[in-house]
Amino acid sequence: MGPDTPLPLSPDFTNTEEYIESLLHLTTSSWLLQTLCGGVHILDFYTRSPSLYSHILPQSWREWFKTRDIMDILDLLMREDLSQFNPEGQVNDKTWRNGPAPPEELLQYIRTVRKHLLARDFPPPNSGLEPQKPAISRHIATGMKVKKVHEVDNFARYIDRLTSEIAQSDKKPITHLVDFGSGQNYLGRALAAPPYSKHIVAVESKQHNIEGAKNMDILAKLVAKPTVMRNKKEYRAKMGKVKKGKEAKEDASTAQPDVPSPSDAKEDESGTNKHNQEAPSGSATQNTDLASPLQNGVSCDEDGCVLHQVSQNVPKPAPAEISAEASGFTDRTPATKTSTLQIYNEGHGSVQYVEHMIKDGDLTPVIDQVLDSSRVPEEIVSSEISVVAEATNLNAVPKPKDVNAMVISLHSCGNLVHYGLRSMLLNSHISAVAMVGCCYNLLTERLGPPTYKLPTLRPNHPRLESTSKAFDPQGFPMSERLANYPLPHTPLESFHDDSKADGEQVKQPTGVRLNITARMMAVQAPFNWGVTDSELFFTRHFYRALLQRIFLDRGVVSAPLDEQGLVGGAVSANGHTSQVNWTPPNGRGPGLSSDGKTTPLTIGTLRKFAYSDFVSYVRAALAKLTAENSFCEVDPNFIKEKMDGLTDDDIRDYEVSYAERKKELSVMWSLMAFSAGVVEAVVVTDRYLWLKEQEEVEHAWVEPVFEYKYSPRNLVVVGIKK
Repeated sequence: MGPDTPLPLSPDFTNTEEYIESLLHLTTSSWLLQTLCGGVHILDFYTRSPSLYSHILPQSWREWFKTRDIMDILDLLMREDLSQFNPEGQVNDKTWRNGPAPPEELLQYIRTVRKHLLARDFPPPNSGLEPQKPAISRHIATGMKVKKVHEVDNFARYIDRLTSEIAQSDKKPITHLVDFGSGQNYLGRALAAPPYSKHIVAVESKQHNIEGAKNMDILAKLVAKPTVMRNKKEYRAKMGKVKKGKEAKEDASTAQPDVPSPSDAKEDESGTNKHNQEAPSGSATQNTDLASPLQNGVSCDEDGCVLHQVSQNVPKPAPAEISAEASGFTDRTPATKTSTLQIYNEGHGSVQYVEHMIKDGDLTPVIDQVLDSSRVPEEIVSSEISVVAEATNLNAVPKPKDVNAMVISLHSCGNLVHYGLRSMLLNSHISAVAMVGCCYNLLTERLGPPTYKLPTLRPNHPRLESTSKAFDPQGFPMSERLANYPLPHTPLESFHDDSKADGEQVKQPTGVRLNITARMMAVQAPFNWGVTDSELFFTRHFYRALLQRIFLDRGVVSAPLDEQGLVGGAVSANGHTSQVNWTPPNGRGPGLSSDGKTTPLTIGTLRKFAYSDFVSYVRAALAKLTAENSFCEVDPNFIKEKMDGLTDDDIRDYEVSYAERKKELSVMWSLMAFSAGVVEAVVVTDRYLWLKEQEEVEHAWVEPVFEYKYSPRNLVVVGIKK
C-alpha cells in the first residue's frame, strides 16, 4: 500500500533514510542555507551597513549576478539543466546564454538545494496514473475557480482510490470521512456526490463558514431554496423607516460638531470611539422589530421572511451570558453540534455539518455527533424535489453502530495538520489520515522560538533567553528525531547557565528549529514565477524595504542591531532587527510594551493603485498608518510628527538613489525563495517521521496529489493504523 518510496525523493537518492539524514545535516550545518532561510529579512536590506547583499553572498556570485537578467537567474536556480556545466559538458569558452558561465560555487549550491527538494511531479513517476480531465459535475463545481476545481477533483479521486485500497486489504472499510476545517465544503460536496457517494463529516469552527457552505448548496441546486414569504407593504414600510433613520443619523453626524459628554470622555480615554459602536442601521428597537420571530415557523429580518421546515424554540441566554459574549471575554468553548444532515438521493452519500472548535487531536465530541444516514426515518426527511434530502429532526436520526473514519483535509493551516495526525492515536474510531498542509508560517514552535538571526548577523543576547523557553507541545517539530537531532555547532555563550560552576560541561544543543521568516518563505512558489508576476512582487518588496530606510532616516525606527549586540531593545518577532522608537503606554522602553513584547510597525495590504510608483506607495502607506482607525499599534501622531515635511521630491530622490540596488534585493529574494524549498521538505519529512515513530501506525508516506503549477502545496501526508 502506498508508493514505492515513502517520500518523493529526487533521483540523487534511492534510500529514504539516506535522504533524511542528508536533509537534516544540510539544514543544521550549512551557514548559507540557514542565512537565506530565516537569517535575512527584507526590511533590513537597505538599513544595514555593510549591506546584507555584500555580507552574505560571495563576491564571485555578486559579479556574475550583475551581468545577468533576473529571469536568467531564476531559470538557473530552478529550471536549467545543470549537467551542461559539468566538466565533460562545458563548451570551450565556458559561456552561458551569451555571457560568462556561473561560478562553480554557485552551481554547487544550486545542485545541493535541488537534490534535497521533494519531488512534485504529478502524476508521480511509476504510479501508473495518467493526467485526467476534471470529472466534477458542473453543479458540484459551483463557486470553484480553476485552481480549486483541479485540487478538489484530483484529491477526491485520490481519497476514493485510497479508501478502496483499504477496503481491499484485510482492514475494516472506511465508513466516514472527517473533513478537518471544511470551510465552504467544496471537497466534501464532491466526495458525497456521485460517483464517490461518501459519508462526509464536515468539521468547521466558524458558524459563518457553515452558513456559507449551506448557501453554496442552494446555489448548486443541491437543496431547495427556503421559501420566502413577505407582506410587501409592511416590509417596504419597515425598510423605509430603517433607511430614513440611517439618513437622519448621517445628517446629524455631519451637521453637528462632536461635543464629548462626560461619558464620552471616559470612552475616549480608554481609546474607544463612541461613533464606531453605534448600530449600522436603525435603532435597536427597529432592528428587534425586524428580526422578531413570527408564528408558524416564519422568521423575518431585513432580507425578508423565511418559512422554516421545523420551528425550533431557542432559549434566550441569561443576561450574564449576553454581557460576557458581547464583551468578548468568555472562556466557554462552543458546544460541538450538528446543524445539518444532507443525504444525496442518487448514490446515497451524505454530508453532516458539525460545528466544532479544533484545539487538539481529540475528536471524541465529533465522533459522538456522527449520525447514520442510511437509517433516517422517511417521515423526517424533507419532501422537496431536489438532489439532496435533508433530515428535519436530527434527534430522530439514529447513531451508527460502529464508526471507522479517515481524517482528511485540503490545505489545513499551521498546526491543524498536527491535530489531524494525532487524532489517529487519540480516537479509536479513526484509522487513517490523509492531509494536505499549507501556511507553515502559522505553525508554532515546540522547542521555543529560535534565534531570529544567525550569530554572524546578530549575536544572541541574554534578554532572549526568557522567550526561548516558551514552547507549544503541539508545534514543530512533531517527531522525536528532529526534536533531539544534535546540532553540529557548539553552544552559544549567551545560552550558558550562569548558575553552573566554572568548567562544568554544557550540554550540546539539540533540536531542529525554524523561525517565522524561514516558514513564511517556505510557502512561496518560485517554480511558478514568470516575468510579469516576478516584476510585480519584486517591486513591492523594493518599495517596502525602501520605505523602511525612510523610516530609519526620519527616526521612526531605530538602527539595526550591530555586531556588538542589541541596541537598547528586543528583536521584532517578525524577524527583522529594527524597532520602533515609540514607547507604548506603560511600556518598558522604545518599541516594548509592558509585557516586554515588541510593537510591530505593520502596513499590511494596500490597494493596487498604491504600487503604480513609489510616491503613491509611500503616501498610501502613511495614510494607512496615520489614520485614526489604523490597526497599527504605533501611535499615528508619532508617525505624523516624524514624517512631517517629507515631500514627493524627497521620495523620488530615495527611489533614484537606490534604483541600482533593486536588482540586489530581487536576487536575494529569489535565492531565499529557492532555498526555502528545503524548509518545506523539513516540515513535511517531520510529519512523516512522526507517523513512523508511532507503534499504532502501520503505513505512512508522502506523495503529490495535484500539479504544482496549479497548487504548489501539493503534498499529502498519509498514515494508516495497524
